[in-house]
Amino acid sequence: MSKHGKNYLEAKKKVDRTRQYDPSEAFELLKEISTASFDQTVELSVKLGVNPKHADQQVRGAVVLPNGTGKELKVIVFAKGEKMTEAEEAGADLVGGEDLAEKIQGGWLDFDVAVATPDMMSVVGKLGRVLGPRGLMPNPKTGTVTFDVSRALAEIKAGKVEYRTDKAGNIHAPLGKASFSVEQLLENFYAVIEVLIKAKPSAAKGQYLKNITISATMSPGIKINSQRAAALGRA
Repeated sequence: MSKHGKNYLEAKKKVDRTRQYDPSEAFELLKEISTASFDQTVELSVKLGVNPKHADQQVRGAVVLPNGTGKELKVIVFAKGEKMTEAEEAGADLVGGEDLAEKIQGGWLDFDVAVATPDMMSVVGKLGRVLGPRGLMPNPKTGTVTFDVSRALAEIKAGKVEYRTDKAGNIHAPLGKASFSVEQLLENFYAVIEVLIKAKPSAAKGQYLKNITISATMSPGIKINSQRAAALGRA
C-alpha cells in the first residue's frame, strides 16, 4: 500500500472532511496547503446527477477558461489546401494530412490536442482506435472538427479545456495552476460550473450538481458546497 508523505498528511489535517466549503474559502485553503516544490495543477471533479449509460444523459463539451490553464499545449491540425496555411499561420505545432496520420499510426503521440477540418475526417477516422481511448479524437461537439481553424487554435491556445462524463457520471477538468491567484482560480471554476449547468440534459432528474471537489496534484481533496456553487455559477 502506498503511503502519503509528510506534507500531504499535514495538509490533510487542515481540511475538514465533514464540511462543504464556500467556493472562495475552498480555494483559499487549497492555496494554503499546496506547498509542493513545483507548480501543481489544480483539478476540479464534479459528480453529476446523470446516468451516462443513456445517450441523452451524457454531458460533453468544452469551455475556454478566462485565465487559461497555465500550460502550453501542443496542437496538431489535419487539413489540406489553404487551410494548411491558415493553421500554420494560426500557430499550429504541426499540420498535415495522410502523412500526419501515418506518423501517428507509427506510434507518434507527442501532442495534446488534435484539430481537423471536416473534409479530413475520412483520414482521421482511421485513427479512432489510437486517438479515441486517449481522448485525442477530434469531435464537432468540442469544436475540434471545424473549417474555422484559426478560431479553434486561438481558443485552445487561450486555455480551452474539454469535459466529458465518465462511466460513473463524473466530470474532471483542470482549473489552472497552484500559482494562480484565488480570484483567477475562482473565475475559471465558475466558467466550468456555468457551462455544466447550461449543458444539463433534459432527461436528468433530481439534483444535478451532486458533489464538487477541488484538489491540487499533491493535495487532499476539498469539498465545495454544490448549491452555493450552482447559485453563483448561474449569477
